[in-house]
Amino acid sequence: MPPAIRVLLVDDHEMVAESFRRILEAEDDIEVVATASTAAAAFEAAVAHEPDVILMDYLLPDGDGVAATARIKERLPEVRVVLLTGSDVDAALPGALEAGCVGYLEKTGALDKLAPAVRAAASGEVVISPSDLGRIATEPRSSVADLTPREREVLGLLADGLSNRDIAGRLFLSVNTVRTHVQRILEKLPAHSKLEAVAIARRRGILKHR
Repeated sequence: MPPAIRVLLVDDHEMVAESFRRILEAEDDIEVVATASTAAAAFEAAVAHEPDVILMDYLLPDGDGVAATARIKERLPEVRVVLLTGSDVDAALPGALEAGCVGYLEKTGALDKLAPAVRAAASGEVVISPSDLGRIATEPRSSVADLTPREREVLGLLADGLSNRDIAGRLFLSVNTVRTHVQRILEKLPAHSKLEAVAIARRRGILKHR
């Protein structure tokens, strides 16, 4: 009998996480090796346990699952990550795929799909319907190449951990001007947070030397 699929479950809702854990552990071929409720804890658990599959919540108290996925994939490139989403699939999925997720699972009605999704991800399949994948592939998307030199400069300082106020002081700009640059960066990549913007830019190579 092949070894069980090792799963890390990341969700900040205790009741949801417990329900998911019980469902997965009822399967003979799946083992939940750890759970986490924050992006930071997810990274630590992933490094400690090296799971085969991570079920990653999209919204976490200290960030989002997309940025957390990008960070984990830099350390563990072979791990397969499935994003757990609410109703904002269209908003979350492009950035998630860019960060290295192999697909998504909507939390609503996900109970009977959890184990099949884990097995599919572990076997190298994409956990997303062909119609969704086709739609996303054909949608026009902006890219890092669309960023202006000033936006690239602001993005680089975001990657260094500077706040909007710190960036304003460094570049001799107003805080409102920096906020405008940040908003345009998020729209162009596209991203939903500064962390996700940095993760996408690193994955595309613009910040690889930072």
